Amino acid sequence: MGALSGLRVLDLANQRAALCGRLLADMGADVIKVEPPQGEFSRRIGPFVDDKPHPDRSLFYWYYNLNKRCVTLDLAHPTANELLKRLVCSSDVLIESFPPGYLDRLGLGWSTLHRLNPALVLCSVTPFGQSGPWRDFEADDTVLTALGGMTYVNGYPNEAPVRPFGLQAYHSGAFYAAIAIMCALFARERDQLGQWIDVSLMEATACAVEHVAPSYFATGSVEPRRGTLHWSRYFRVARCRDGYVMHCTLGDWTSLIEWVKADGKAQELSEPEWEDPGYRKEHAERLFDILDEWAKDYEADELLTRAQALRIPYASVRPPEALFDDEQLVARGFFVEVYHPELGRTFRYPKAPYLFHGTPSHVYRRPPLLGEHTAEILTIELGLSTQEIEVLAAEGAI
Repeated sequence: MGALSGLRVLDLANQRAALCGRLLADMGADVIKVEPPQGEFSRRIGPFVDDKPHPDRSLFYWYYNLNKRCVTLDLAHPTANELLKRLVCSSDVLIESFPPGYLDRLGLGWSTLHRLNPALVLCSVTPFGQSGPWRDFEADDTVLTALGGMTYVNGYPNEAPVRPFGLQAYHSGAFYAAIAIMCALFARERDQLGQWIDVSLMEATACAVEHVAPSYFATGSVEPRRGTLHWSRYFRVARCRDGYVMHCTLGDWTSLIEWVKADGKAQELSEPEWEDPGYRKEHAERLFDILDEWAKDYEADELLTRAQALRIPYASVRPPEALFDDEQLVARGFFVEVYHPELGRTFRYPKAPYLFHGTPSHVYRRPPLLGEHTAEILTIELGLSTQEIEVLAAEGAI
């Protein structure tokens, strides 16, 4: 049993907020992915298994939709629209990422959904929220990371900013959405009423840049790009013989500097002023230049192992392909093998980014094929006959 077992979620979100439904599904919620008959757009995003584009072979779709079921409904079709309303009546949460006003035009806006099911939690995830002068503007992850301040501080001084890796704006919004949904569910236990949650991806992104907003509001300063130097000025990435590590000048400074001195590389770091963390912070660039010269002759794992044994909080910087063999991730069971019977193959997936001991996350099912559970949901849960389903399929409603 998962932490959210017994909870039903209707997931109408595209790639902007698909992670939100995945987070809830990993905790045991019954998440039903509602897609148009031709499939949700993310099914057409590669890479694809064996480089063969197909709605059921997108690795991108697979990651965001593990543990979900799938029903296809054309919400513009009157009958399919009514079927969704019937599903709403037996659901706890609905997640959507349509442009503001789109569901209203389909007769599926908040007032209608709240009347059908007063306990329903509706979570709307859009680039700029449901109101305000930018509500109707479009924006992808790149635009959102730029407007949210994430891109500006990413890169090297005096060089162009660098787009953050992955889909960090979308992910920030999805995490905030999942947290807000759970807060709304707690509130529902108190007053038996659902809420409409309005998530702005740009605002979520701005909140996820840990130092930019606090620096501005505290001192009025605009944070610059620093390369791999952390904004605290106590961490920086260095190149070793065969990879990268992250230096740290906190922790046991004496052990670190004695080690560097033993290798004949300390230069002026043995002077007493470097004992002061504030001095090390103020002169971080010079400090890390010396440590970089020292680290370049070590292998990354050798440096990391000895540093951690000395209680110095160093870390390795690994390429993505090395994560499969990462000792910590293996010990946590972070990767799990998932069997795809339609392909007769097993694929390795990342699990949930947390550990619950009483209600651990599980892989309940592999990502759904397009429309895989449509007949099951319409017959068993909504009581439609086989003939009615055939008619709807012929009309392109499902």
